[in-house]
Amino acid sequence: MKANQTVLKEFVLVGFSSYPHVRPFLFVLFFGLYLLTLTGNLAILGLTWADRSLHTPMYLFLRALSFSETCYTLTIIPKMLADLLTEKRSISVPGCGLQMYFFLGLGGTHCIILTLMGYDRFLAICHPLRYPLLMTNVVCGHLVVSAWAGGFLISVTETALIFRGSFCNPNLIHHFFCHMQAVVRLSCLDSDLTELVVTMVSVSALTGTFLLIIITYVFILSTVFRIPSAEGKQKAFSTCASHLTVVIVHFGFAAIVYLKPEGSGGDDTLIAVPYTVITPFLSPLIFSLRNRDMKNAFRKLMAKRSFWNM
Repeated sequence: MKANQTVLKEFVLVGFSSYPHVRPFLFVLFFGLYLLTLTGNLAILGLTWADRSLHTPMYLFLRALSFSETCYTLTIIPKMLADLLTEKRSISVPGCGLQMYFFLGLGGTHCIILTLMGYDRFLAICHPLRYPLLMTNVVCGHLVVSAWAGGFLISVTETALIFRGSFCNPNLIHHFFCHMQAVVRLSCLDSDLTELVVTMVSVSALTGTFLLIIITYVFILSTVFRIPSAEGKQKAFSTCASHLTVVIVHFGFAAIVYLKPEGSGGDDTLIAVPYTVITPFLSPLIFSLRNRDMKNAFRKLMAKRSFWNM
């Protein structure tokens, strides 16, 4: 039983209050990374929209990934930046529920789109002749819609479980956003059971999508190794390099957050920073710098602007 059954109307996000002397530095650092993240994702959205040569399923998936990532960062980083500059770090209970709902939904959508991108590369490399028939822009659009539906179905399930009852004092969330494990521990209901259920749902979704990506790459690698020419192998690998790098970074940092054993130590606030701030920053950077088509589209856009400014 909880010691204090007072029904709460708001939470206090403890966040980085334990590090008062470095909060100004963290604000500058996170604000800079956030601006670069927004710039990178908006650049991908703009280039894949403006250049008709990028109107293919692979880049439609990339556009969907950048859009979901932009929305994903909007759910937590602006609030985190504001809290770094103020001593009042409260958030209402409904506001916390909405933040968690969108954070989990967009995070789940992100994982599913990464899985679909792996499936797209599997069809392109393992079934190149059938690829234009199997993966059209219409099919790609339907898959993206399914990814959003799947992500938010998981999200509404977990959020409803956590917020189905009232919350008890103390109202301190030891995090810089409404992280589900930090919030569920404040529930007046059986928080241990709820925490176990929502953690299992998240871990199952995370490991399930990751295993599907691994399976697709097992087939991709087996096909690539059968390509006789070194040039053909290099071309096949180059189409997967960016995606595989982002998958390793994304799921690696996510595993640290969601698969960390209970009582293993470490500040959950600091542990979540790579997953919520660093990964969204690296993703557009990797896709832009390691993709020849994206760099060519950027050069063409710059050349066109230079021509019109003459």
